[in-house]
Amino acid sequence: MDEKQIYFSEDIAHRLAAIDIGSNSVRLMVAEPLRGGNYRILDEEREPTRLGRTLSSTGQLDAEAIEKTLAALRRFKQIAGGFQVDELRTIATCAVREAANGAEFCRRAKEEVGIDVEVISADKEARLAFYSVQRAFELAAKNIVLADIGGGSAEFVLASGDVIEAIHTSPLGAVRLTEIYGNDFTPQGGGYDELLAGIDRLLRKHTKKPPFAPHLLIGSGGTFTSLAEMMMAQKGQVDLPTRGYTVTRAEVSHLLERLRKLSSKARRCVPGLAPDRADIIVAGLAVVDRIMARFKVNLLQVHNRGVRDGLILTMIDRSLVAAADDPRERQTAVERFAVACSGEPAHGRQVARLAGLIFAQLAEPLGMDPADQPYLEAAARLQDVGYLINYDQHHKHSYHLILNSNLPGFRPRELELIANIARYHRGAPPKQKHDNFRNLPPEDQERVRRFAAILRIAGGLDRSHSQQVSDLTVRVRRASEKVEAVELLAHARENPEVDLWGARRRVEMFESEFGCKVEVEWAELAEGNGNPRSAKGATRKAKASRSHAPRGNV
Repeated sequence: MDEKQIYFSEDIAHRLAAIDIGSNSVRLMVAEPLRGGNYRILDEEREPTRLGRTLSSTGQLDAEAIEKTLAALRRFKQIAGGFQVDELRTIATCAVREAANGAEFCRRAKEEVGIDVEVISADKEARLAFYSVQRAFELAAKNIVLADIGGGSAEFVLASGDVIEAIHTSPLGAVRLTEIYGNDFTPQGGGYDELLAGIDRLLRKHTKKPPFAPHLLIGSGGTFTSLAEMMMAQKGQVDLPTRGYTVTRAEVSHLLERLRKLSSKARRCVPGLAPDRADIIVAGLAVVDRIMARFKVNLLQVHNRGVRDGLILTMIDRSLVAAADDPRERQTAVERFAVACSGEPAHGRQVARLAGLIFAQLAEPLGMDPADQPYLEAAARLQDVGYLINYDQHHKHSYHLILNSNLPGFRPRELELIANIARYHRGAPPKQKHDNFRNLPPEDQERVRRFAAILRIAGGLDRSHSQQVSDLTVRVRRASEKVEAVELLAHARENPEVDLWGARRRVEMFESEFGCKVEVEWAELAEGNGNPRSAKGATRKAKASRSHAPRGNV
């Protein structure tokens, strides 16, 4: 994460408030931003309203829980007003998102309380939780699974360092599971094996195993903080902070086994466990245990913040002085991301430069919009970020990493376009059976096909990773106003045989997409002035036959 500075008036405190309406409870945080992009908490409140307690059985928010939630919102709004906050944002997650009467609840919150409720997607919920983790933990050189367990759902983020590889969402909320399986898992009550089997089934359905071996699980949400507090109470570690508290899977399993044998009433007396969580803690810990089994993780670190913290941080970041559409800001963000993920920045810069040169000279004759050039150059610069995961199938990893990068200055549709272009810089061409390509609008599908075709040739022109090609001249031959052939003249002082061969190998998609032949030749530079020779020997074809081509992966 880069250090960002934030400056507020010395005379007036800039204050923010965030309300998170969850399936189990409603939470308020009032904060005051500090220099450096952090903040100090002025007040925190929590009200366990169980808004999602009947969602699984009825598909509706419970009427009594709605009234309790609206009452909590009135009180929280008064508290925020007392602190004279400059901005209040209220988000709602799984319960309101899924309920048939969720929109009605939001209407009442607006009309009766005066609060606009933003119902966020599960994907955004996961991103806010991850943003909170990024600011709280050092993630460099670590492969992690983040699990954010709420009352109605659980979100999982798979990440390498600060870079998201994938996001999975599931209905594995502690309140939801308790409603389905009950809360009596004693030998007399039974149902424990059914609970575990149900969790495993949903994990298999809603998650994929990561392409890396996770170093640890980071857990956010009330289940995880309760776990830490019970473990600390058990060990007499009363003065330790919850954030960063480490628990092994064996400890999770032993605590779960002990708690599930107790009645719900007896659990209320367990040190470190809040009484209002006693009935849902077994379901919550069972999810934790099965997550660790699913992802083969033996170490868990607890995060005592989450979605609400991530929301406050994004509110602060919006106050930073940075123009979202500033091209320099976008270029800086792309470069920083590329350097963080790929070990060969010079190669990425060269491919982006060559792709830009090809595009700029072909935009008019081939009917491409010059305004689209930055998308191609960004995709070229980021095509190899998938190396962060592994080399094999790195183009597919690049797609996921770019799509989930949240790069400053880029809108979601732009990131999806860039991710798809990078996805097809090698391997099979775009196909309608590929979900990532099929879901694009037709005009973006055309952009992806065209730009990926250019990108493949540009990548081939630095096949040697030695940046021998200093410039490119593109010549177009026409027949009856139609482009019949494109000639690429690669400027270099010495014959860049490997790079010419690499480009020639990768012209097929371009020729198919644009319906014209491609010729790749060497334009030898004259000594001293850096210009191509003007004699007949200025361009040397030096064609390398496939049978004598250099060996290696492309």
